[in-house]
Amino acid sequence: MHAMHDKQNPLTAKQLQKILDNFLGIILSKQRTTAEPAAALARCTRLRQEWALKWVKTLIRENVEMAYQFTIYAPKALALMDENGIEVWMTDTLAVYKKTGLPAAIAQLQAVESYAVVYRRKNTNLPLVDIQGVLQTFLIGLDGRRLKLASSEVTFTNTETLFLPAALNRFVRYEDNFFLYKAMAVHLWAQTWFGTWRRRLSTATAQFSHRNKAIRLFHTLERLRLDACIARELPGLYRDIGHLLTLFSEQRIPTGWEEIAHCLAQPSATVNDSYKLLETVYTWQVPAPVCYQGILLPEQVEQTMNLRRARDKKAFQAELTQLSQNNNVSTASKSQKNTPSLSETGVSTDTSTTSQGINNSENPSMVENQAVAESSRFGVEQIQSITQSPQITPILTIDGQPVSPSDNLKKVMDSIVQDNGRIPDNYWFSPSDGDGFEAVNDVKAASHAATVTQSSEKSVFSYPEWDYRRQCYSNNWCVLREVAVPLQSEDFVTETLQRYHGLLKTLRRTFEALRGGNQQLKKQPYGDDIDIDALIATYADARSGLEMSPYVFTKMHKTARNIAVMFMVDMSGSTKGWVNQAERESLILLCEVLETLGDRYAIYGFSGMTRKCCEIYPIKRFDESYNLIVRQRVSGIVPQKYTRMGVTIRHLTHLCKDIDAQIKLLITLSDGKPNDDDDDYRGAYGIEDTRQALLEAKREGIHPFCITIDTEAKMYLSRMYGAVNYTVIDKVQQLPFKVSDIYRKLTT
Repeated sequence: MHAMHDKQNPLTAKQLQKILDNFLGIILSKQRTTAEPAAALARCTRLRQEWALKWVKTLIRENVEMAYQFTIYAPKALALMDENGIEVWMTDTLAVYKKTGLPAAIAQLQAVESYAVVYRRKNTNLPLVDIQGVLQTFLIGLDGRRLKLASSEVTFTNTETLFLPAALNRFVRYEDNFFLYKAMAVHLWAQTWFGTWRRRLSTATAQFSHRNKAIRLFHTLERLRLDACIARELPGLYRDIGHLLTLFSEQRIPTGWEEIAHCLAQPSATVNDSYKLLETVYTWQVPAPVCYQGILLPEQVEQTMNLRRARDKKAFQAELTQLSQNNNVSTASKSQKNTPSLSETGVSTDTSTTSQGINNSENPSMVENQAVAESSRFGVEQIQSITQSPQITPILTIDGQPVSPSDNLKKVMDSIVQDNGRIPDNYWFSPSDGDGFEAVNDVKAASHAATVTQSSEKSVFSYPEWDYRRQCYSNNWCVLREVAVPLQSEDFVTETLQRYHGLLKTLRRTFEALRGGNQQLKKQPYGDDIDIDALIATYADARSGLEMSPYVFTKMHKTARNIAVMFMVDMSGSTKGWVNQAERESLILLCEVLETLGDRYAIYGFSGMTRKCCEIYPIKRFDESYNLIVRQRVSGIVPQKYTRMGVTIRHLTHLCKDIDAQIKLLITLSDGKPNDDDDDYRGAYGIEDTRQALLEAKREGIHPFCITIDTEAKMYLSRMYGAVNYTVIDKVQQLPFKVSDIYRKLTT
């Protein structure tokens, strides 16, 4: 055991010096000893010590001096390279010795540090094929069309494929080479997503006498603009790119380009700004490209885009034809049925219905809504972006109503918008009576045509969504459209007030206790009456020889309330039945008692299907009074589709931001957790997006709370709202009481 232990322990400096002296004694002297090499080798492991001694014996057979020089540089080599690297180093040294002699071999040994750098670069060579799968997965997570990867001698894109070097060995560290690949790929992706190629570069640069210089200057301008876009969209990757620039000792912004970079960093900057600035910088010297920049090959891009645009246009018009035909069949079949309800997914084109499919002839108060619906039958819409968007997100409508397009149509639309920034006017055709297409210019002729609308409408919005897997936002991901609630008879309101007559009295007393009133302030220097307690205390002080306090009066102080409350009501399909009735009853009772309290409040329902068709239903806005129309809207609340909560919270937060109130509340009435038709939003993704939206609301000074009937709510609501900001009920009658309890708790 002792012998084995000794063999595993490193040799001491004294032991090593003795061994080396035996090997090299013939050339040693008082001035030339092995003490220093032995001390250095003593810090190595026993295995490496024996390996070095083995090489000393090998080199002695060739040349003793070379062996001695090896002992001097071996410790440094062992620290810089693995054993395979040192084997290569020594093999090369022997080859140099045999070819050119001892001086050259010693020089090879002395240059061990530079040799180690070259060796590591050769052996940390990162082939594209090794990380192609990982890089492809990363690109799939970004916005836009799916891009392919291929190797090439130069780095560029034709907007369908990203061409990257077959291998990278610019850095010693594997991670740095991988980050360089990632930076190259993201820069090329950004060209396709943020519109670098929406104008023909070859045509735009034809006016310049030195076209190649103009293209390179344009690339610098676009690189600065795209860097700013990446900083907003992918801040973590932007920091990694900054690290790469530091390693290369490169500047992100060329000297003298600071003002240009500032202009292109604005969120509103587009490729058109780069073209305008190109005339300004054309006489300037072309800056050196940064490590991830690559080159621009406009001819290859334009060839690819021309083919794709023709293909997309044809596919788009074919899909519109199919959708229009399907809609005509659907309309014909629906004309044989009763008036459709709000929850039906089909879209009626019956001119006797409003945009929600409710017959106005049954209620004269709905005439105004019908007029709005008629005027927007072929209205044009565009997403009103809350955050800067690189493109317009289209909404597919039939007779003014949003329709969920097929997967193929969505894919084609996304591709068209990515290439053009919008759907070009000459793409819009409706099926004609003949074999071809005709442009949709007449409103009546187009009443049954499927149309994606692209001009301004204030009731359509775009919001980001939080992707917890990538730990970043997908900007302009969700399309939210305000939809009018169909007005119904007041009978439900009247019946509810009669049914809960006794409960309403209790609720009114509860809320009246919260109403702002006169508060008696004690220990005042002046006032309307004597504060007996303060006077007694002051008299006692005087008897003790102390100075009497003047604070012996009371006065009345008028307290004012400055509160705004937003109620967010779940109108998903799962609320069908008693839950929907409970929601409507509770809202009626709440409106009655909140009117007594005098606080500002608003009520919005929400539902939708997929991220492209989220819906918000204004029931009562902050600036609306509680009138007949509001009561009819409450009566008209019916179950819809799914529960995509994050986009609704962001929209209501946006509305609350403009309200001047000391306390702002967001109270959600829901029967379950976030959910949608696409599998991606179910589970952790939906919960994390909702949580992020609630955190955004809190940062704006809005206090969120949730009331749910889901018995499994504890599994997810504590994650979204926090441990004390939600409550679970199991009986319908509890809902009005819980709302009043929560309201009192959060506003007093």
